[in-house]
Amino acid sequence: MRVAVAGATGNIGTLTVATLEAGGHDVVRISRSLGIDLSTGAGLDAALTGVEAVIDVTNCTASDPAETVAYFGTMTRNLLAAEQRAGVRHHVLLSIVGVDRVEGNAHYAGKREQERLVAAGPVPWTVVPTTQFHDFAAMVTSWTERDGVATVAPLLVQPIAPEDVAAVLAEIAVGQPQGRYVDVAGPEPQDLVDMARRTHQARGREVKLVPTWSTMFGPEMAGNALLPGEGARIATTTFDEWLARQRLQAAVR
Repeated sequence: MRVAVAGATGNIGTLTVATLEAGGHDVVRISRSLGIDLSTGAGLDAALTGVEAVIDVTNCTASDPAETVAYFGTMTRNLLAAEQRAGVRHHVLLSIVGVDRVEGNAHYAGKREQERLVAAGPVPWTVVPTTQFHDFAAMVTSWTERDGVATVAPLLVQPIAPEDVAAVLAEIAVGQPQGRYVDVAGPEPQDLVDMARRTHQARGREVKLVPTWSTMFGPEMAGNALLPGEGARIATTTFDEWLARQRLQAAVR
């Protein structure tokens, strides 16, 4: 099956491409760095020739809600329009568990706009909401770390391995559209501050962590707001197993 991955050079995109190719599928990589620009539509029509399914794992680093909504909205409209012209039969969007329960977060606002456009769009679709990834805590502290000190919100999450996310996306893309899919999560709830501490230790780094709410991760995300709902699909890779791989990688550096 010919499948396109939008955001193919990012973390989840790279893993999804590899998973699809391992399954014998013909993969088209969509990325600005590869000459295909979702923000303008340049190169999309040629890239989607013969494509039956598209997986959208694009990301945005903007911190302003209006900017993020506009960015995701433009890319999604361009992608859906090109898919319709190409006769694509299935659009798969990676989203976030609890995206409708959290206000004030720019990224969540952009993902809600993506979901809205996909659900109202011309291409049969599946939206796949997942929890935060196992490397989420380290990513968050990398944004705030200064002189060995980093702030991190005391969130309760149920993290999932990026490889497990890629496997679910690949599986769903080659099947029939399902509308909104069940929540997809890792096997165990974790405290984000503890996740950050353990990740840094596994990687051989010393970082002082200061639990702090922020404009990006505020108290509205506390409690069970980010946890999967009933009937969730639970992936198998634990955070401890992922940490063990981090230690091995740090040891060979």
